[in-house]
Amino acid sequence: MSIILDIRNLTIALETPSGLTKVLDGFNLQLEEGEIHTLVGESGSGKTLLAKAILGFIQPKWRITADRLWWRQQDLLAMDTAQRRLITGQDMAMIFQNPASYLDPYLRIGRQLSEVIARHPHRWRGAQRRRQHRQLIVELLQRVGIDDIDAVCNSYPLQLSDGVAQKISVAMALAHRPKLLVADEPASAMGQYTRSQIYEQLFRLNTEYGMTMLMITQDLTTMMQQTQRLSLIYSGQLMEVGPLKQVLTEPAHPYTDAMLKMSFLDSTHPPKTKLPTLPGSIPTSQSLPIGCRLGPRCPKAQRICVQRPELTTVQQRQFACHFPLIEISPHE
Repeated sequence: MSIILDIRNLTIALETPSGLTKVLDGFNLQLEEGEIHTLVGESGSGKTLLAKAILGFIQPKWRITADRLWWRQQDLLAMDTAQRRLITGQDMAMIFQNPASYLDPYLRIGRQLSEVIARHPHRWRGAQRRRQHRQLIVELLQRVGIDDIDAVCNSYPLQLSDGVAQKISVAMALAHRPKLLVADEPASAMGQYTRSQIYEQLFRLNTEYGMTMLMITQDLTTMMQQTQRLSLIYSGQLMEVGPLKQVLTEPAHPYTDAMLKMSFLDSTHPPKTKLPTLPGSIPTSQSLPIGCRLGPRCPKAQRICVQRPELTTVQQRQFACHFPLIEISPHE
């Protein structure tokens, strides 16, 4: 498998009244062609910020640096706006966590879907073009579980429920079978049945078309059956990344261990007893700890943790911890 997205030492600093704040701090990520890679972390850990940086949705007050931010060996940071927009439009798509805020409130849904389809090259003209657009819109909406096609197409975004708006966002993202799909909690506003329906469709596209997927979530259990590799992020720092089976059976980082214990908490946990959570809460961007940002909450933290640990590579995975939960051979 070839690596199509290669991110090394990515840092995103935001301008604040007190100066620059590194909300994403030296993050690494490599996506192989055709894989499903899951990024797990608590709210405020920088997952959505990373996704927007990949697709070029960058704000003026962001300061982005990286040793590499490459798409198929092309340096995304070296591109001008037009070049970046072309790659994003043709090869990448994103499903946002809050879709209603990304839909145009002044255009009906049918018009917005038609405009998304029209951005890409095709051979249709005149009446044939309108018929083909209509056919594709119907297919896309049916694919994401929308049956009342006419009513939805004639509606404005504010007339739709959050669940339906999310389905529209998924349909738009899938319109041209992008080579990379970044899904930020793609079914967060839906019921269990609809959630399963959406994920099933996404996984089918991965199988049928080899679409690479970066699935961003707080719910690890949803992705258990499909993801090949897992990354865990905390407060803008990469904690651990590796093949799913290795990470699940032998977590190397204390944060990974805590996340797994909470994700797979079952009925055998004694009632009215303390849950296996880390003490404290994720820090705000105004109060980021120095060194390892998990330090103030980590059960294994010691004085050296005020120095940020380097990424350690063991076989096919990496982790950043001074006191990992696994033994490291001298040659590793």
